[in-house]
Formats: sequence, structure tokens, C-alpha cells
Amino acid sequence: MIGNLLSKIREDKKISKTTLAQSTNINVGHLTHIEKGERNPSHKALKSICASLDIPYQPLMYTYDKKLTEEQLNYDIVNHIKYDSIPIIDNIVGFAKCPTDMNSASICLKVNDDSMSPKFEKDSHVFVEFNTPLNNKDIGLFEYNDSYIIRKFIVRKNDLVLRAEKSDIDDIVITSKDNFYIIGKVLGKLD
Repeated sequence: MIGNLLSKIREDKKISKTTLAQSTNINVGHLTHIEKGERNPSHKALKSICASLDIPYQPLMYTYDKKLTEEQLNYDIVNHIKYDSIPIIDNIVGFAKCPTDMNSASICLKVNDDSMSPKFEKDSHVFVEFNTPLNNKDIGLFEYNDSYIIRKFIVRKNDLVLRAEKSDIDDIVITSKDNFYIIGKVLGKLD
């Protein structure tokens, strides 16, 4: 996934592989292998690439060992990853012991509404892994039109849908006009 994302970012910024190679001192052939997903960049190389692309390093680190499925490629997941931003945290209230079955978690987040009840009650806490490609029916944390929500991710033949657990809340069908990003995958609840 990291190669797909680096290729997209480079193209978004209209930077050629040759220019990127020169600014990072990484061979064009090696960059090509990285973008095709045939090789992962070293951490040093990734930091250099991120510096040359003028983006933060850490959001891409979350994608480092992720492999994309055909379904994820079909819904163009790399267009829905926020690679140039990091979360704002207003207050740290403590630390949560990370269970071994959720050891890839990035944060433990307080649930701010009851849309996912009874699975995740309001004011409970969930473990979220940043920049993880989602599969059909995974629960994720999303940025949707400048709001942050937790919903079930539904992949349909022609569209993407965000669904609440509560049946009285309408599905959100993602359109090309929406500001939509996958922030991460909800791994489970803090006990």
C-alpha cells in the first residue's frame, strides 16, 4: 500500500520520479520498485521521500506493512487516505493498556455519540489503527464532510456506504462531491 500511496502523492504534487530521485538521492529504478509495491523503502529512505514531497512521515508509516486487496484497489482506497495531516488531540486523559489482539492500534478514542450502539456505546473507548485499508463491513473512523464519525464501511458494486448500528440513522452514501477520508480501522473496544 505504501508504494501506491507514494505514487499518488508524487503524481498529485506533479513531481517526476527523476526529480524525486535527485532530491532524495534514491535511484529511479528503486523508486519504481517502491511505487509498484515490489519493495518497501527503508525508514531512512521513507523519511527522505516524505521530506522531498513536503508531507509528514508518520501517516505513511501506518501504511508500511499493509497489502491491498483487489476490492480495496477497486474502490481506490489511496484516494481516501489522509497522508498530509495528523490528528489534533485536545486532551490526554490517560493511557489504555493495549490488548495483544489489537497491538497495531494507534490510539484509544472516546466514542462521541450513540450511533454505533449497542456495539460501541457513547463515552466508551475504542482502539483505532490509523491509515488501514478497510474491507467490506469493517468498522472505521472516517472524516466525512469535515465531521469525524465511526461507522460500518459497506462496499457496494457502484458506491461506498457508511452505516450506523442504530437502524433509525440513515446510511451515508459517499459521492464524488463529498470530502471523505478513511482515518483508520476500529479494532475493538476498551474493556
